[in-house]
Amino acid sequence: MKLLTASEMRELDRQAIEEYKLPGIVLMENAGLATADQIDERFAKLWPGPVLIVAGKGNNGGDGYVIARHLMNRGWDVSILVLAGYEMISGDARINLDVLTRSFAELYFAEDGDALFSVLDVIDAPALIVDALLGTGLLSEVKGLYAEVINWINGVEVPVVAVDLPSGIDASNGQLCGPAVYADLTVTFAEAKVGQVLRPASDYVGDLIVVDIGIPVQLSDQHPVHHFYVDAQMARSLVPYRPESGHKGTFGHLLTIAGSTGKTGAAVLASEAGLRVGAGLSTLACPASLNPIFEVKLTEVMTALLADQDGEMVHGALAGALQVCLDKQAVVIGPGLGTGVGTQALVEGLLGQVSQPIVLDADGLNVLGGSLDTLRKRTGATVLTPHPGEMARLLGCTVAQIEADRLGAAAGFARDYGVVLLLKGAPTVIATPEGKIFINGSGNPLLASGGTGDVLAGLIGGLLCQGCAPDVAAVLATFLHGAAADRLAEENGEGGILASELLKIIPVTKHLLIQGSEEIC
Repeated sequence: MKLLTASEMRELDRQAIEEYKLPGIVLMENAGLATADQIDERFAKLWPGPVLIVAGKGNNGGDGYVIARHLMNRGWDVSILVLAGYEMISGDARINLDVLTRSFAELYFAEDGDALFSVLDVIDAPALIVDALLGTGLLSEVKGLYAEVINWINGVEVPVVAVDLPSGIDASNGQLCGPAVYADLTVTFAEAKVGQVLRPASDYVGDLIVVDIGIPVQLSDQHPVHHFYVDAQMARSLVPYRPESGHKGTFGHLLTIAGSTGKTGAAVLASEAGLRVGAGLSTLACPASLNPIFEVKLTEVMTALLADQDGEMVHGALAGALQVCLDKQAVVIGPGLGTGVGTQALVEGLLGQVSQPIVLDADGLNVLGGSLDTLRKRTGATVLTPHPGEMARLLGCTVAQIEADRLGAAAGFARDYGVVLLLKGAPTVIATPEGKIFINGSGNPLLASGGTGDVLAGLIGGLLCQGCAPDVAAVLATFLHGAAADRLAEENGEGGILASELLKIIPVTKHLLIQGSEEIC
């Protein structure tokens, strides 16, 4: 699903009005009508209300006036509270306000707190509130009269419908700009907005419905889009085709370079995940002294032995690793690998000399340190999968700085180093060197346990082996990973599940996704 920032949506509106000569009042009419339709459909049991529409002085308020007219025409009992004086309303919004005035609508105007609470004392207690205060036009912190009415709305225990965007949240980054409306339903126009799917704002949106307001499809299709929300429909379109005549060689051979003393489980999970997502073959390159452990733990995964000391790689491991890489389609480096000097030399050498796609995870990231320039010199594709702590170490900043601008951190690193950057979290975001950002729509706190990241790295590697482009592999693996966790959470709650249990249901999750099952949404 496409996502637009506030400025991108304003530009789309401008082009529709100025270049395609589609009057703004037509867009406003379509937006209000579509929202009224959603209210009729979703809240039919509340008819005839009363409904309170709280409107600001801009175009979001104008949408509210259109909604009021259509609901009144359908027999709803509607009151409209305008947080401005009548003379302050202009443009298309004023035209629709004048229509309501001539229709003898129940209109109230409040320009200060005293007037606001005088109005609230005399209107009927609403059964439904429509938030048409600010929408995507918010440019500063909410305070004063608007803050007072938002706090009042949140204190009334009735359903709330937000027009385009809950008032008080930033449409572009999902941050709160002071108090924000908690909506049960948000009806947004033309395209979803980036801020609606990012925390903390996503907790305020409720159910999100995108409605058509008549912007020509030719304009929408040619309008540049940089952000995407990964839902089941998008993920389904990315699943690689598996020909009936295929064999294990058709679907690629994954190499996982992983494991050290005390961290053999990470290597097992990552190497098996490649097979679970459909790779034909999987080999684990591991410290030679730990091979007896892996021979017991692994059945379907082959092993290749690399030079080690006390269960961790040494400098001499690089030559053996390069040899093992030769006939592989993708390489996962890092799960449980350790952070010694020998591991650092191994990782830097592989990045510099291996041309196949590489997934760099966990300890592979931790030893990268001051060698980031190695990423720029790679001839093959690279996918990095840091959590916020690892990302902060890569950028030399704090976790708080990463969390304050997850999209910016991921996008900047991907662009600067020419990699696909998968920043784990809620939600996980995937950024490409070309500037695209994908925001994952699956997953839950079940993934906050040891080993789940190793599974994700192996899933990406397995999809790379099957011919997926690096960004496609990262996006699809992330969605499958989260969708599998969602299925487990339905059955077991959101805690206490092992990564190995997540791993086992990847194949059926992928099958349900392909089939379009309602279990995957």
